[in-house]
Amino acid sequence: MMKKNHFLFFISLLFMSCNLVSQQKNSDQNKTYAVEKTDEQWKEELPKMTYLVLRKAETEYPFTGKYNNHKSKGTYTCAGCNTPLYESENKYDSNCGWPSFDRAVESNIEYDVDYKLGYARTELKCNKCGGHLGHVFNDGPKNTTGKRHCINSAALNFIPNE
Repeated sequence: MMKKNHFLFFISLLFMSCNLVSQQKNSDQNKTYAVEKTDEQWKEELPKMTYLVLRKAETEYPFTGKYNNHKSKGTYTCAGCNTPLYESENKYDSNCGWPSFDRAVESNIEYDVDYKLGYARTELKCNKCGGHLGHVFNDGPKNTTGKRHCINSAALNFIPNE
């Protein structure tokens, strides 16, 4: 009987902790942005995958994005509002399946906390429109920042250098 009670206690504790994590909200649910549109406007203006990534925080399949193996020199901008986010000189091949950068145009990136997988991850957003870009990890190049900004291609546009 004692083992059964311990088991039930453990299962209850597990469900309660999962429920608490899933109920935690991102830091600024009511934040306003310089570029504000209704969900319907975003849906009408953006390609389907771009809408799902930027507005619903979806993730494109690895190795499918148009900028994963992109090598041109220029600036990657937000696909929702064209805010400059990343310079090509900071892009590197991480072999993770998504475009990776070791740093961003810091003034245009917002950091948030994402609990979608049941644990905290650092989410990257455009700070002009609030669009979800991807996540940042601490497994980037050690000879630079040590960070890997793992970004969905669908969240980006590209402006080549002249």
